[in-house]
Amino acid sequence: MKKNFLIILLIIIIMPILAYAKNTDEQPANHIEYMNLAWWKKYNDEYLVNNLIKLYENNYDLKNAALKVKENEQAVKMQFASELPYLGLSGQLYRELRSSLQQFGESMQIPSYAQYNYYLPLTASYEIDIWGSNRLKTKSIKQNLEIIKQAERATYISLTSDFVTDYYNLIRADELLSIQNEIIKTQEEIVEKITDKHESGLCSVNEVLTEQRILTALKEERNRHIKTRDILIDSMRVYLSDSSADIIRSSYEDIIMLNNIPLKYSSDVIENRPDYKQEEANIKRIGFDVKVAKREFLPKFIIFGQIGLNAYHLDTLFNSASHMASAGILPSIDLFSGGKKIALLKLKKYEYEEALNNYQKTILNGIKDINSGLIEYKDAQENYKESTNRLNMQDKTYSLMKDKSKIGSASDLDVLYAKEAYLTVKKENVSNKINSLISTIGLYKAAGGIDLYSLNEDI
Repeated sequence: MKKNFLIILLIIIIMPILAYAKNTDEQPANHIEYMNLAWWKKYNDEYLVNNLIKLYENNYDLKNAALKVKENEQAVKMQFASELPYLGLSGQLYRELRSSLQQFGESMQIPSYAQYNYYLPLTASYEIDIWGSNRLKTKSIKQNLEIIKQAERATYISLTSDFVTDYYNLIRADELLSIQNEIIKTQEEIVEKITDKHESGLCSVNEVLTEQRILTALKEERNRHIKTRDILIDSMRVYLSDSSADIIRSSYEDIIMLNNIPLKYSSDVIENRPDYKQEEANIKRIGFDVKVAKREFLPKFIIFGQIGLNAYHLDTLFNSASHMASAGILPSIDLFSGGKKIALLKLKKYEYEEALNNYQKTILNGIKDINSGLIEYKDAQENYKESTNRLNMQDKTYSLMKDKSKIGSASDLDVLYAKEAYLTVKKENVSNKINSLISTIGLYKAAGGIDLYSLNEDI
């Protein structure tokens, strides 16, 4: 008996230690599937995909989002534990000192004495979940976990979309800076030739000053492009959690546009959005809470029992006479709680109505975001198309001016002005092309991070 008791005691002590060791080995795992690399590969940019993989591996916001999920998984386990029986050991070892003043009746008096008491009971209890309250509480916590999971997915969609937007804005900044340097070089040639004309008496000093002011303004614009580029690089380094990272990127000429993206979608698209799934889970969660609040008015039944050892001498602790056991069932119901339970039930019902309103609002916002994304995409596509046509016409004008210069019907200044006009239109075309790409990112984000080509078109 003594041996068996020691074995049981060791098991009780060691099991929590093993459980703790197992939990400490668990590491939060990110979800690579949330990156949706298959979609980003459609942009045909190897550098973009490589940067996104670095983002997945290093970004602190993504790591914290994964930790939030792990935290709430433990909250589910904690709540589930309330559905299981409780088993505990709470022993007592004390020396009892009794005074001789103890007296029973008129003639019986107990003299002073002292004795040890060894009390080692295993206590077990279990709440019989007749009404399913504990199960409902666990379901509520699970829905909260689903909300956190969708929040993690939303973090992935938001971060990847913002990062890719910065990536293409950086490519735009590179190209605009390159074109701006070429415009400045052209303007410097114009200033030089206008200065020669002024020195030859062929133009006024005002023309020279006008061209010099234009040159100054062009250099100021170049400084803004440099500032934009540097800010974007610093921002992307924060995303990658590396303050010295070299942001490797494609050149503007290597960018490939996405074509044939559907322009109309079914309203079911919003069901892919994390905020929609969060509100859906929130309604279920509060629905469970309402049911729990109703069941709080019902009685509870707890089964309890003890088994263990109780002795006054250590050498008799494991004798059969020292064995003790008790068991029973404890029904309980609150007869008066000051209206607390009624207030809780009303509170949960109001929260449920609020959740329904938020759910409807989320649907409307989702439809609005998708429609806005479609409008932005269509507008960007049209602007890029028109600016490309305008660039082609300006290119022809520049070519004609060079041809006229060769036969002497146009001056070098005329050619430089035509070149400058062409480069200015080219800058606008570059911006429109990048805007068109970025609009696809905005539409992807509005659709809940789903491959736009896989969505059903609503004809």
